[in-house]
Amino acid sequence: MSSKKLYELINKLENYINQHDVANPKISKATVGWHIDHSCKVINQVVLTLQSSDPALYKNDFSFLGKLFFTLGFFPRGKAKAPKNVKPPETISQKDLIKQLQEARTNIDIIPDLDKNAFFKHPLFGDVNKKRIYRFLELHTNHHVKIIRDILK
Repeated sequence: MSSKKLYELINKLENYINQHDVANPKISKATVGWHIDHSCKVINQVVLTLQSSDPALYKNDFSFLGKLFFTLGFFPRGKAKAPKNVKPPETISQKDLIKQLQEARTNIDIIPDLDKNAFFKHPLFGDVNKKRIYRFLELHTNHHVKIIRDILK
């Protein structure tokens, strides 16, 4: 896995910044900006967690659901709730989105240097280590890019 696909997805998110206030309640309760903000927060928080994790505590307990979604290549809509630490604020500015996208790019550059068992604990999937991190972040970011596209249709 590499970061190329993830950079492409971040570029797509960046292209939607000027439409950050657009909403379509038939598709999502959240605005385009919310989805951009959330996607960046997940990337940034996951990398921070990987950096501070203790690789010795990593357990290869990746769940059946994780294996299923990683194999299918998508996450179903409307099934999960964003944890509090990756929920966007009430007001989302273009300036904040630009800053977070830049931070996400910087954080993606950190991943190759991490220990192979650096990990974060996903509430449904279990421990997600470096080997699976690109796939997780690609699937998650793409999930929100598709929602944004549908909001803007």
